[in-house]
Order: sequence, then C-alpha cells, then structure tokens
Amino acid sequence: MMYGKFIRLQRMKRKMTQGYLASELGISRPTYILIERGEREITISEAKKLAAIFDITIEDFLATTEPKRSVTFEKKSEKKSEDLNIRVTEKNLIKFKQVLLYVLNKVGGKPNVGETVLHKLLYFMDFDYYEKYEENLMGATYIKNFHGPTSIELGPILKEMQEEGDLEAVKSQYFKYPQKKYLPRKRPNLDILSAREIEHIDDVLARLSDKNASEIEKFSHEDIPWKSAQDGRPLSYESVFYRDERYSVRNYDDEL
Repeated sequence: MMYGKFIRLQRMKRKMTQGYLASELGISRPTYILIERGEREITISEAKKLAAIFDITIEDFLATTEPKRSVTFEKKSEKKSEDLNIRVTEKNLIKFKQVLLYVLNKVGGKPNVGETVLHKLLYFMDFDYYEKYEENLMGATYIKNFHGPTSIELGPILKEMQEEGDLEAVKSQYFKYPQKKYLPRKRPNLDILSAREIEHIDDVLARLSDKNASEIEKFSHEDIPWKSAQDGRPLSYESVFYRDERYSVRNYDDEL
C-alpha cells in the first residue's frame, strides 16, 4: 500500500521540509520525493521512523488515520474529557491556551504584536523557563525556519480557540506591512498557572514585547537553540545550557 499522500499531509501540517525527512530516513531527497508521489514503497523501518517523527502510533500510521487525543479538563461539568484534533502528545495543551490568553490580554493590543512576534514570544517563554528551572512551561515544539523559531502547535490551537470563541483574528497593517493579529475574547484561567510561571511570562513580555517582527526575528536568530538547529528541524531544549551571556537567563554563579 502506498502512503505518499498521507506522509505529505503530515509533513505539511508540521511545516517540515522534504530534505529534513529524507535526512531522518537516511535517503536522498529525490528518493524521498518518489515516496510522496507514490512511486516508491516504504519499508517497515521507514514507517516506524516516520510515525515517531510525526508523533503518532505505528498503527495509526499504517492505517493512515489521524489519531484523536484525549485531554481531561478539570471542570464541574459531568463531561470529563474532550477530543482535541491536535497531534501533540505529552504537551500541556490546557496550559498553552491559558498562556496564550494571558499574553494576548497583556500585549495583544500592541500594534507590533502580530503572529510572527507571537511565535517568538512563546519560544522565549518556553526556552527561558527551561533554562531557569529545567522544567517545561508549555513544552511546545519549535522548528527552525527563515523567520526564526516557529511553534508547530500554535496554528492548530489558534484555529481551535477561534472556533470556541476564545479569541478572534484581525487583519491589520503595521506601517506598510500587512499583519495578522489575534485579540482575546476571554480572560485566562490563572488557576492553571503558578505564581512563578506568571512572573516568568511577565518578565519575557517586559523584555521583548516591544520588539517588532523584524527585530525579534533577528534577535532569535542569534540564540543558540536556533543557531545550532538544522533548517526545518526541531530546536533542542537542552541547547539553552550553551547560551552566551546575552541570552542566558539563569544565574549560574549562585550554583557554584
């Protein structure tokens, strides 16, 4: 059975390049293209690798089906869980949404804060928190592309939150450039976030939320996680411990 169309769909959803997947499979890009075209079968070992990269089970991969993720919401309602059409597992999606609402309530109205700036603010929140505490804030996955670190979760979550009425998308213009902004329609549930997490988010916003898209892109390009990653590949959280003084947010002297 051919899996070309399914593989191509999963790759595009995650904004991965053909070259990246070819490298992960240990084949050339032209050979990989044959797979997407349905002109070459994949081996079982290649199928297992792709399933792992796409973060789905091998059973779902072989059946070419999108898995449904069950996430428990702590509400007083009798309904204990809902299915989310998001591929991410082992990520705190509930916290991601509340962080997003918190950020948009704080700085979403700033003229410079469009979708590009939003990606970078979330990146620094996640990676700075990991450097400080060696724990995940949201634990989102960020890939390296031309515009800097980009969260592969943000797009699907924004779409879902629009459908649920949590926020709305607005097309605007920042100077002469078109811009897509997101404005909150709800307040965040701060019970989801600890005092330490809120303090951390506020610190990142105070440092970076006044930067425009070009400025924050350029700033992110000099950070070690982005510099050390390959194009189209996820950034390593562990690389934050190799940051230079300009980007490091942890006081290592206190640990000596």
